[in-house]
Amino acid sequence: MPSDQDWKSIPGGVTAAAGYFAWATHCGISPTGSSRKPDLAVIHSDRAAVAAATFTTNQVKAAPVRVSTMHLRSASVRAIVLNSGNANACTGLPGIQAAQRMARSTAVALGLKEEQVLVCSTGRIGVPLPVEKIERAMPRMVRRSGRNGSARAARAIMTSDTRPKEAAVQFSVRGRPVTIGGIAKGAGMIDPNMATMLCALTTDANIGKRHLQRALSEAVEQSFNRITVDGDMSTNDTVILLANGPRDAPLLRPATAEFGRFQAALTHLCGQFARMIVLDGERVSKFVEVRVTGAATRIDARRAADAVANSMLVKCAWYGSDPNWGRILDAVGYSGARVREERVDIFYNGVSAARGGMATRTPLAKLRDAVSAAQFTVHINLHLGLAEHTIYTTDLTPAYVRFNMGE
Repeated sequence: MPSDQDWKSIPGGVTAAAGYFAWATHCGISPTGSSRKPDLAVIHSDRAAVAAATFTTNQVKAAPVRVSTMHLRSASVRAIVLNSGNANACTGLPGIQAAQRMARSTAVALGLKEEQVLVCSTGRIGVPLPVEKIERAMPRMVRRSGRNGSARAARAIMTSDTRPKEAAVQFSVRGRPVTIGGIAKGAGMIDPNMATMLCALTTDANIGKRHLQRALSEAVEQSFNRITVDGDMSTNDTVILLANGPRDAPLLRPATAEFGRFQAALTHLCGQFARMIVLDGERVSKFVEVRVTGAATRIDARRAADAVANSMLVKCAWYGSDPNWGRILDAVGYSGARVREERVDIFYNGVSAARGGMATRTPLAKLRDAVSAAQFTVHINLHLGLAEHTIYTTDLTPAYVRFNMGE
């Protein structure tokens, strides 16, 4: 596996890769407030491109997810249109028609076919999308799109986020630079199998559609599928990757060193966004890495990690800087993973809290210091095998509860 030194971080976000343009505008989608924050964004390639994507596994899927799933079958996809302030979810046939109109208005403004546009929405569920506002704003927004529009697009997709999320990396393939960049949003309703999040990624790599999907699916599994804030899964989760590499660029094929570098860089970038999302969880105060090792199977490792990361009692203890390892062991026990209580070891930031399912002699003050940090790791060793799993999560704060008492 290539190391971190095979790429470098660069500015530019979703427009860092060659041939991509973006912009965002305020069109008044959200029914609340008079903020002029951008709420509509477009990202597009100036040349032929292919697309890969992963979507929510929730059986209740928003209209933009359904429309984008259909458009993803197209041999060529060149644009993404995104809005905040309205999820266009649980809106029936009118919602599907509104998502189609979003794609159509974007395509007309860019001179593309409707099926070459993917659609993303985030915001309140169950409210009709005021698509007429999007249609009116689209022509002027597309005219202003350019190479410096990434930061504005990142702001446009924010909902409860406190800060925009953009990043890009670059590496070399046979002496030619290859760039992957993107923007993301996500702060609440975050759970594995992608969380309530949107992520738009672009690359100037020359890679086939099928292999692009393979690379994205692997990157998502190692990043966005390993985060949780509150255990709730959204109706709108979407990660999209466009690739517009020219034909004269080296073709990336699986089982080659070049493809391995691309996969590693993409996974690294998605991991960056995953951490950004958890760190920006709605009104949370701590970032926690839960690492389970020594499990009999990978499924067991994931079950144990998920149970600990989503336990309300455990998360409350973390907020109170209480190193209550008994709650952690309890969550492991009901997770469905194979467990032998007398073999389980638990550590906070490497400090031993329990060995063989029983308390150690580590002073409480030392354990409390570890859990008082803004970021810390919980390591659970089951001592039953070689499988392991890591998930990123947060504490549960009174401010989170107050924030989510109403929309």
